[in-house]
Amino acid sequence: MDRYKRLASNILILGIGQFSSRFLVIIMMRFYTGMLSTDGYGTVGLIIDACVIIMTIVTLSVNDSLIRFGLDSKYDKAQVFSIGLTTVIAGLALFAFAAPLLGNIGTFKGYTVWIYFYVFSGSVKSCCALFARSAGYVKLYAVDGIFTTLTNIILNLIFMLGLGLGVKGYLLSVILADVASTVFVFYLANLKSYIQLFGLNPHLRRSMFRYCIPMIPTTIMWWIIGVADGFFIEHFMEIGATGVYKAASRFPNIIIMLSVIFSQAWNMSAITEKNSRTIARFYTNVFNIFQSAIYIMAAGLLLVIRPALAIMTTNGFDEAYKFSAFLILAVIFNCFSTFTGSVYVASKKSMRSMVTSTLGAVINTLLNIVFIPLWGLHGAAFTTLVSYVIIFAVRAVDTRKIVLMDLKLAKMFSNLVIITIMSVIVMFTQNTGLYYAGLSGFFLLALVINFRSAIAAIQMIRRKS
Repeated sequence: MDRYKRLASNILILGIGQFSSRFLVIIMMRFYTGMLSTDGYGTVGLIIDACVIIMTIVTLSVNDSLIRFGLDSKYDKAQVFSIGLTTVIAGLALFAFAAPLLGNIGTFKGYTVWIYFYVFSGSVKSCCALFARSAGYVKLYAVDGIFTTLTNIILNLIFMLGLGLGVKGYLLSVILADVASTVFVFYLANLKSYIQLFGLNPHLRRSMFRYCIPMIPTTIMWWIIGVADGFFIEHFMEIGATGVYKAASRFPNIIIMLSVIFSQAWNMSAITEKNSRTIARFYTNVFNIFQSAIYIMAAGLLLVIRPALAIMTTNGFDEAYKFSAFLILAVIFNCFSTFTGSVYVASKKSMRSMVTSTLGAVINTLLNIVFIPLWGLHGAAFTTLVSYVIIFAVRAVDTRKIVLMDLKLAKMFSNLVIITIMSVIVMFTQNTGLYYAGLSGFFLLALVINFRSAIAAIQMIRRKS
């Protein structure tokens, strides 16, 4: 199958599964904000954010190696999975002794057991699901996304609405849904056939660790940029403000969600494609189409974000849409940084990924300390934007040493001007008529500028099929 058609096929399969599952979560947003209030919603957000980084540390970020080495045909898949699974289990065993220390942290008091099982179930689920994807079970991976989300929603209704368990009900729903997902994938992908208890290749283990261990600080740095804002907001403001900020970030995260779907498919192509004289053109063509899609989605979200958040949230979240504008700009550069980071993934340059993300995290931390006290939630969003811009700029220069990719800077500049103007309209325009007229006009302009790339993508796939 041609490289473009293979990429399009994987995007479609992963998109159906993951977009459907994430869309269901978005639909449930009003339910969550209503059942949890701003304080409860903020608490859930901080616990989940903390668990993400704990899982990375506990598992040594071995899931990154499962994808990178599992997709590479020169490595034995049973060896790769067995090394990954034993690493996860060993890390979870050690975490059992450290977990009680979390009870000394204010936000986490009373949730220690819940956090441990959230980390346990999430780590094992991710290990099994990501390996299944790398082993060729892409459709199963997509279906599992829908299955897990539906299970989670049903359990939410039981534990939160029916039993009134609040935050603990939310966490219990996620834990049980992850357990169900693990069983689902383990059985259908026949993962037991990939388990080897003895005779694991020490050279392969070292290679996997050399790749994934630098990804731990990389993930921590991305975590600092993406979610540590909530902890700074709680410190400088209040937990309720954290809940509002989390609600404001949900809509921009739709772009990240779609970018993640693309990135999963793209990384599969980037890893499996061998170096050739046409590889730079391949990267350039795909990035040109990718950035056009991101601009159109960003402009579309800015157009509808005010009424959409009003429908999807309850009282107390009325001003959340204003903080989304900077965040939408930020996620554009987040997506571009992730794309350029795929060059590091394909070439196994995980140390470079770590260095660039560390730079962004340090800047994010320093700016949060300055701007959140000055500008409140706008300061947190602005800080996130600056951090992602710097990461992308550094990576754009650095990755050209590996793949000489044309970023179409003139097109990038014109689109970013449009998105920035729309963001200013969202944040500061009070007149409703002027608000929607201005946004509609610039949205149409974004469509016109990027329409040609969409047509080119369709023609490219047809021509190569």
